[in-house]
Amino acid sequence: MNRPGLPKLIATDLDGTLVRSDDTVSAYTHEVLDRVRAAGIPVVGATGRGPRLTELTRNDIRAADFLVMAGGGRVVDQSDPAGPVVLRDERLSSEMLAVLLADLEATVGPLTVMVEASDEHDAPLWGDYHPAWPYQDRFEIRTRDECLAGDVIKAFARTADHHVDELLAAAREIVPPHLATLTQAGLGFIEICPPGVDKATGLSVVAQRLGVDPAEVLVFGDMPNDLPMFEWAGWGRVAVANAHPTLRAAADDVTLRNDDDGVAIYLDRLLSR
Repeated sequence: MNRPGLPKLIATDLDGTLVRSDDTVSAYTHEVLDRVRAAGIPVVGATGRGPRLTELTRNDIRAADFLVMAGGGRVVDQSDPAGPVVLRDERLSSEMLAVLLADLEATVGPLTVMVEASDEHDAPLWGDYHPAWPYQDRFEIRTRDECLAGDVIKAFARTADHHVDELLAAAREIVPPHLATLTQAGLGFIEICPPGVDKATGLSVVAQRLGVDPAEVLVFGDMPNDLPMFEWAGWGRVAVANAHPTLRAAADDVTLRNDDDGVAIYLDRLLSR
């Protein structure tokens, strides 16, 4: 792709895209993103991370004017001199989640379930222990009833017998989109989010606030939870080389891997054109 000019908004996923496998972001990447902002282009971090990880997220994408978190459910304007402003905060009712989980288990069998319920700094996820979950330091074992005691930001689920992509396809046959948004972000679990919540609807909040048309937005990603923003953004859709096959198929361009600063190299070349 070789569009003239520059986009008016740039959004990038973090884990697996901007953030390297060792959980760091290079000084080079930070410098390039600072140059993007200096060129007058707002930067958005668009991540599945929930608001409990806001400080970690701010550190990973320091140039971000906006954060689209929880897969689109929480949107924060960081550009206001008076302090961050929450523009969107969506939750999934515990009653609805209980029904959805029961419907899923009736078809696919027992689920390992975790919920993200708190937006307090570094709050843990609650639910069923599973050794494959990579962030055990922010997890507490809780019963299903405890997990469903209040509304949640999102839920995570997996089975012993299904690959995550197979489980996602099966779950989408069972759960209609007006009840919940289903996706996966490469962690081995499907994610159950409030209806109408995805990275595209989260970015729409930002675009409307800035008066930017989706046709003027460039996005970067690596996993199926990035597909909605790839379908929404019109200026450019760039996958990193380590991206899921479905995202690579939806991309206009493929840049280098996250571990090779693929996003920064693409943006550096774009700014230097």
